[in-house]
Amino acid sequence: MSRRLSAALAVCAGLAPVAAEAQPATEDWQAIDALTATVASALGRTAVPIDRRIRLARCPEPATVSAIDANTLAVRCVPLGWRLRVAMTGGAGAALPATAPFARPAPSAPVVRRGDNVRVSIDTPSYSISYAAIAVEDGRVGETIALRGSDRKSTLSATVTGPGAARIDD
Repeated sequence: MSRRLSAALAVCAGLAPVAAEAQPATEDWQAIDALTATVASALGRTAVPIDRRIRLARCPEPATVSAIDANTLAVRCVPLGWRLRVAMTGGAGAALPATAPFARPAPSAPVVRRGDNVRVSIDTPSYSISYAAIAVEDGRVGETIALRGSDRKSTLSATVTGPGAARIDD
């Protein structure tokens, strides 16, 4: 883990009491903004504000923030199972080291195998939705593969973005 990411996570631990205050019906966006801003800042970047139209149940524990890649953070509520992707901007020279745990594998090897569970996401500037599917075929990063959702009779196509992950393009 990089020093910047370790430092960001340590700072976030200090902000946990902010997220644990009064329990409104929907998530406390100010606390999440503070967490994402702190982690993004430690990585030399700026977090894009989260769309306030999203209504999520209040997380019973402080939400966690982690880096997905050099341009994206994940805000998660593990007990309730929701996750938001937050884009980061700026700091072009702040690329994370290739040894980071989320570094992409070599493009020549398939990263999704037939029968693997795959997290499929639809991302827009305003929101991100993800759900589980099963790969019908092998795929490398950047390839479009067939996936099967909860309905075993229908398939969908998505672009492989990493191990166990795919994206549906608009």
